[in-house]
Amino acid sequence: MLIPHDTRIALDTVVDLMNTAPQGGRGDELGDVPALGVFVRAHDISDVGELGERDLKAVREVRERFAAVFAAPDARVAAALINQLVAAAGTTPQLTDHDGYDWHVHYFAPGASVADHLAADCGMALAFIVVAGEQERLRRCEAPDCGRAFVDLSRNRSRRYCDSRTCGNRLHVAAYRARRKEAAG
Repeated sequence: MLIPHDTRIALDTVVDLMNTAPQGGRGDELGDVPALGVFVRAHDISDVGELGERDLKAVREVRERFAAVFAAPDARVAAALINQLVAAAGTTPQLTDHDGYDWHVHYFAPGASVADHLAADCGMALAFIVVAGEQERLRRCEAPDCGRAFVDLSRNRSRRYCDSRTCGNRLHVAAYRARRKEAAG
């Protein structure tokens, strides 16, 4: 699957945003406005102005809506969720070539809030996945105690874990030890 650079960045941002939600015993990584500021800077989200509690609440709501897209049972449901998300953000496509990047499209209106910025750009990235018939690539880690989001960009769509080095290895080692214990006992 060929994904343009800006779409890939937006997909990574969606995943990172979703993975800030409380899960598996972890607290909310967007627990306060300074944490939102760290997220915004880490993802080079530009032109969002000063952040406040209202922004934090709105970004958390967008995060929940992205989670609903990942959980959608089919493309029709995912499309409806994405359409609502993008429309509510007041999408205004614009070509731009800033900060050393070649031409790409921003879908958010100039001066948009951070939540509208995320909803528009990331929502459109998810829309491209649905349009390509690749919704099944929007996944959650299969490790029982994880549930982190990821986009499976493997050629054969076979990725099962958010990170093969942590969740995948941990489960494979546990299965190996269980087999050895069974064989020994």
